[in-house]
Amino acid sequence: MTTDFDDATRGRMAAIEANWDERTPIHLASRFYDVAGRDPEDWFAAYEWADLGDLSGKDVLHLQCHLGTETVAFARRGARTVTGLDLSGAAVEAARRIAADAGAAIEYVQGNVYDAAALLGGRRFDVVYTGKGALCYLPDLQRWAAVVAGLLRPGGVAYVAEFHPVLRSLGLVDPEPDNALTLRHDMLGGRGAAELDATYTYTDGPALTSATTSYEWEHGLGEVVTALSRAGLAVRSLTESDELPWPRWPHMERTARGWWRLPGTAPKVPLFYALLAEASSTDPGGRSVTA
Repeated sequence: MTTDFDDATRGRMAAIEANWDERTPIHLASRFYDVAGRDPEDWFAAYEWADLGDLSGKDVLHLQCHLGTETVAFARRGARTVTGLDLSGAAVEAARRIAADAGAAIEYVQGNVYDAAALLGGRRFDVVYTGKGALCYLPDLQRWAAVVAGLLRPGGVAYVAEFHPVLRSLGLVDPEPDNALTLRHDMLGGRGAAELDATYTYTDGPALTSATTSYEWEHGLGEVVTALSRAGLAVRSLTESDELPWPRWPHMERTARGWWRLPGTAPKVPLFYALLAEASSTDPGGRSVTA
């Protein structure tokens, strides 16, 4: 629960919420998201769908879903129910409109991921999906992993599709003149919150005018794996990839399936990862679950 955090951390999370509220209309109108034109499934790598398997008859929860651009894809893939949760009230309202325009039956809930159990009324899900720029806004991965584990039915899976710590350490500026990529930020956690004051977001569009301050926490790949394991989930697969769903640097090349990678002459480095972790197939009373 957010009440478990100290005042300073709660204040940082409130600043993040305000920042994303102001970002939302910019993102909604951006070419980057191309809400009206881009197929929601384009945001997924092929191995994500292979890992998740058939979603027919399953209940899917998308944590930190922002505009719900990916959430719609779960409904299209045949999930029985789809629910999205996001910190930003403005994003949730936009996501509801996007889902309605797409004819997708999706429930969206506004609130902090640490309060998800209460916000969702104790419901549990077959799939809990999160990622693509979500974990950096979480101050405590151990608490987050416990929340995720508590949201899963016996035998359910948590799926984290995230930007690799290597990518995050390279920063958000253009490469050097010779296209060299320079480490600019921490690749591992441990230093606490980094305060960011940025006028523009990562998309095209106008500048922010008021809520420009946000906070991020770095989390190494080992920290993610350990947090989920300690929460009682068994890590079944971890895929590292050199492709991204958008061109991070101008010299990236588009792949045949529409994602982006560095030129063949550049070092092959991990930019993205996808992790699948499974809950035990027994319920809290120890009885085997076969359904």
